[in-house]
Amino acid sequence: MHSKLRFFFIPVLWLSCNSAGDAGYAQQKRPAAFQIKPAASVELRDIAAVGLPEGYHRLGADSNSFAFFLRHTRLKKDKTVYHFDGSVKPNQSAQYAVLDISVPRNGLQQCADAVMRLRAEYLYEQQLFSAISFTDNEGKTYRFTAPYTRAHFDNYLQTVFGFCGTASLSKQLKPVAEFTNIEPGHVLIRGGFPGHAVIVMDVAANAKGERIYLLAQSYMPAQDIHLLVNPVNGDGSPWYDASAQQQVYTPEYHFLTSELKQW
Repeated sequence: MHSKLRFFFIPVLWLSCNSAGDAGYAQQKRPAAFQIKPAASVELRDIAAVGLPEGYHRLGADSNSFAFFLRHTRLKKDKTVYHFDGSVKPNQSAQYAVLDISVPRNGLQQCADAVMRLRAEYLYEQQLFSAISFTDNEGKTYRFTAPYTRAHFDNYLQTVFGFCGTASLSKQLKPVAEFTNIEPGHVLIRGGFPGHAVIVMDVAANAKGERIYLLAQSYMPAQDIHLLVNPVNGDGSPWYDASAQQQVYTPEYHFLTSELKQW
């Protein structure tokens, strides 16, 4: 649905995330009902093709919604994560799949940049040009203005990536009151220098209303945006449990549930 895109590059600043290894996964073992083994032989065309645990169904999404856009983001056949310079990321155990979205060769599109990229791409596709706006840490706003060409949009994104990051995006987004109400497009973010951010790509629920969700990230150095496995179980599943808890452990970072935010 979404084409692989290329950029026109300009010199910019580095304002993004860094690694933070964490332990304690064993504290969040999920019930066996949530476990779903990855099918390595099955080619995934998009996020919507990621298999669900038994008893779960995806939340409804209008065809013009951000949730629908994220759910139908294409995935690459190659599940290898590459850095912006073409080198292979040393840790190849974090991803379940890789999004078919280009990575600028100038070293940008790190964690918060990837989140902003997905949001901006959705708004651009919907021609909601006036809504494409991001704010830097000093409060300056960067709005996308005419001409509304792809080349101008690509250059605009490079400016945003250079001056906005986790610290500014965390200020721009609004807190989500209840983590158990997690929805596609929500963002787990810890603002800082560095900080980190991951985006909720899809959400499913069972008959009891209990939700599970998928997360995607870029990282530092800039790299392919990828769908994360859930390291808690160690079974390769990409689904995370949204039941009440204080922390969310991802393969390369952990967040507090209070750090969930929305547009």
